[in-house]
Amino acid sequence: MKSKLAHLQAKAVATIILEGFNKHYTLFHAASARAKPMFEAANWLGIQQLVADRIQMYDDRVHEAVERLRYESGANAFSDDIWQQAKTEYIALLVNHKQPELAETFFNSVTTKILDSMYFSNHFIFVKPAISTEYIDSFPHTFRSFYPNKQGLKGCLNEVLSHFDWQIAFADKKRDIANIMRAAKKHFKQEWPLEEINLHLQVLHSAFYRNKCAYIFGQIISGNQRYPFALAIAHNEDNLLRVDAALFEAEQIAVLFSFARAYFLVEMEVPSAYVEFLHTMLPMRSKGDLYTLLGLQKQGKNIFYREFSRHLDYSHDSFILAPGVKGLVMLVFTLPSFPYVFKIIKDKFGPNKDFNQEYVRQKYLLVKKHDRVGRMADTLEYSNVAIPLARVDAELLAELRTLAPSQIKEQGEWLIIKHMYIELRLKPLNMFMQKATVEQKAQAVIDYGNCLKELATANIFPGDMLYKNFGMTRFNRVIFYDYDEIEYMTDCNFRDIPEAPNPEYELSDEVWYPVNKGDVFPEEFGPFLLGEPDVRKIFLEHHRDLLTRQFWQSRKDRIQSGIIEDFFPYPQSTRFYNDGDIYDSHTESDA
Repeated sequence: MKSKLAHLQAKAVATIILEGFNKHYTLFHAASARAKPMFEAANWLGIQQLVADRIQMYDDRVHEAVERLRYESGANAFSDDIWQQAKTEYIALLVNHKQPELAETFFNSVTTKILDSMYFSNHFIFVKPAISTEYIDSFPHTFRSFYPNKQGLKGCLNEVLSHFDWQIAFADKKRDIANIMRAAKKHFKQEWPLEEINLHLQVLHSAFYRNKCAYIFGQIISGNQRYPFALAIAHNEDNLLRVDAALFEAEQIAVLFSFARAYFLVEMEVPSAYVEFLHTMLPMRSKGDLYTLLGLQKQGKNIFYREFSRHLDYSHDSFILAPGVKGLVMLVFTLPSFPYVFKIIKDKFGPNKDFNQEYVRQKYLLVKKHDRVGRMADTLEYSNVAIPLARVDAELLAELRTLAPSQIKEQGEWLIIKHMYIELRLKPLNMFMQKATVEQKAQAVIDYGNCLKELATANIFPGDMLYKNFGMTRFNRVIFYDYDEIEYMTDCNFRDIPEAPNPEYELSDEVWYPVNKGDVFPEEFGPFLLGEPDVRKIFLEHHRDLLTRQFWQSRKDRIQSGIIEDFFPYPQSTRFYNDGDIYDSHTESDA
């Protein structure tokens, strides 16, 4: 009788959790589907808000499931046997499910909320996938094949562009198709077809929406070879459609899935099939990265943590303090053999940091929800992460105990970190410039200014603009990654420094004018940023306007008037049209 009762309790737990996930994915799918009509209506603010709103959906459904379990099942009091049975029951419920890997991650999220920090050493969660995602049927199918043998390549491309059934017309589809074919010829160094045998195009069924563009992703199948391609679809000045670029370089397409870009909106019944298709196109991108950029960041986190755990099993180096200038707010450390940094909010901040830990968390959430325009690093946020205490360097452990004791717990052989952020490890810009050649240093200064301008255009004021708060990617692109002083441009008051009443005031350590919260004086940037003569020379040649109130105020005025600028995550050389002001200085690749 007791065994039967435990079985019923376990089945009830599994059912409640799966119902919570199904509700989540139904809402996620519906939100993603709204991107198409918003794109057609040129509702760019709506698309931005949709991306931001969708991020919170997952945590809301997890919270609902946890509360329901506690209310209906008294889940906190369940024995280990019931939790183990619940996992088994859950696996049975996932047979023929369309999103089993996502449902497993949801189970982990709910379970760890109830079991708190105990989970790191038990078997109640899905450490490894239990359900295969191969060969899951979907309707409509994940991709569609287009064959040029009867209608020719022009007819085939016309069919591809017509497949997405946009309710606004292309301004000049014939010209767009000619542009695509010309770009392909330039890339392949020959006319299509590459081979007659088996030549066809495979195109993902749904378009990908982000910012002011829709993207078509596909592969050219020619004999035994596969060639990736992406088409960027934008509006022209008359709100008709045009193909803005055709990308055939895998590296250029991979940049669309950069960690510094906003998430896509894609209508998918079987996400694993989309990820598999994209991974075939772009093997340099991990499946975790692809899930994240599809807006399924919790699945990306789950995959990342599995990879991190496996790396720990097969490595022996120690966690150490990250090289560079120590932050006043965040304690940053790294594992040299693993290309990421781990960031913990300190208990006490340095001077002039008059805010608390929750304030910092909200700044990181702001960046998560905002359009990162290729200039702000995405972060993975984790709670209750256990790492082997024996692999924590003594200096790092001492700093953790001194500067962030509320954020750690030493339990047996484990160091449990209660809350932290993980980011891709970049070379701090100040360290990069110390060892750079004259040419590299000049290019870094130019791109640093471009980064500030693009952030400003996207309604972001970095706050602390010192070089140590920016990093350099392996493709020499400047990325901002320190968010504790970040503000919306529209919340800032950009001012000129008023003239001093007499010369003695200018020599004083005290300012002679009132400064209110939100006031920014761009004239003050120079002394902090331009101490080195060679840096000053290059900066003033290219970005003197950043030291003026007029630049910042003009960007703020455009934002407040509702203007959303174009940001193109592909080289200008690939664009078929040039509309004048382009705010993304991307030339080759970011991360």
